[in-house]
Amino acid sequence: MYVIHNGNVITEETILENYAVVVEGDMIQAIIPEAEVDNYAHAEKVNANGGFISPGFIDIHSDYIESLASPRPTSMMDFNISLREAEKILVGHGITTMFHSLSFYREDAFDHKPIRQPENVQRMVDAIANTHHELHLIRHRLHARFEIDNIMEVDQLIRNMEANKVHLLSFMDHTPGQGQYRDLEVYRETLQGYRDLSDEAVQTIIQERQNVECMTIERMQEVAKLAISKGIAVASHDDDNVDKLHLVQSFGTTISEFPITMEIAKKAKELGLKTIAGAPNVLLGGSHSGNLSAAEAIKEDCIDILCSDYYPAALLHAIFSLSDNDGNDLHDMFMKVTLNPAKAVRMDNEIGSIKPGKKADMLVIERMDDGYPMLTATMVNGALITTTNYRMN
Repeated sequence: MYVIHNGNVITEETILENYAVVVEGDMIQAIIPEAEVDNYAHAEKVNANGGFISPGFIDIHSDYIESLASPRPTSMMDFNISLREAEKILVGHGITTMFHSLSFYREDAFDHKPIRQPENVQRMVDAIANTHHELHLIRHRLHARFEIDNIMEVDQLIRNMEANKVHLLSFMDHTPGQGQYRDLEVYRETLQGYRDLSDEAVQTIIQERQNVECMTIERMQEVAKLAISKGIAVASHDDDNVDKLHLVQSFGTTISEFPITMEIAKKAKELGLKTIAGAPNVLLGGSHSGNLSAAEAIKEDCIDILCSDYYPAALLHAIFSLSDNDGNDLHDMFMKVTLNPAKAVRMDNEIGSIKPGKKADMLVIERMDDGYPMLTATMVNGALITTTNYRMN
């Protein structure tokens, strides 16, 4: 039994000042006033030192594992090592449930990462699935980011869903001239940033990409129907117009990832879709593709969830930046990385909030004198995974 005490507990409804959380086994047993802590003399105490006691972060969109597995275009590390090293890093950023977002590309125009070759994607899918039966630190889940021109791999995606290896599915379309790259000049600059290409070579790539064969609407509907029957949430990616929102929602899609404009983010919310933006967007002051500003959209109350996208440290820092610098309610910002993503992927009956009867995934977050957030303890499933002690000398 643990008692995490002397803190401010982030509950589903509010922040309880000077409260404690009692953990027994892998479950949260109770939330108690600090004055009652002495009633649990036999429990191990974790002192929050006046900081925040938060639910563990749930990151439902991050391709970080791809960078660890394939740090160079010509190198690929052992996948088991990559996952085990990744979770040590992720737990240090407060991420207790990670949806590793693997890219199922037909061809990646930007970067020649060997991890994105179909045979290697499948090896990583299997490695993630194997973590459920091995010693591990955090919850590993798979987010299948499926590019709609990857028609040769649809059957393999279906096999993975049928084998219960997929936990979130998103349909992606990175065709230049729409979505994330509706501005062809941004596409050109991005492509030339990755690769040494002439303007003529870029134009050839644009034309080839715009004419490639893609999944039919009927095939997408078929795949989405299977996902939903398996309890897998379905997301759309880079929504850029209202017609697309209506189309994807007709598939049973419930999540809109990275809506391109404020208008579309608001419309997605109006339609009942859960909206996602990247926490790095908050820290950078805007989208690296020149699209929606996450901070501005949060001010307008049209973003429900923050994900780390490609930078795991961003979740923790975005919470406090949005509160300290932009005047947003701190409790609401915590919900964007805990309960809201849990609801979006249908895990909120088990994780996502500090509530008796739920799994004990919790963080202790203290702050330096300058406001810098310090993650000083992480618990997953009632196990105290890490404690960190900052020092002056």
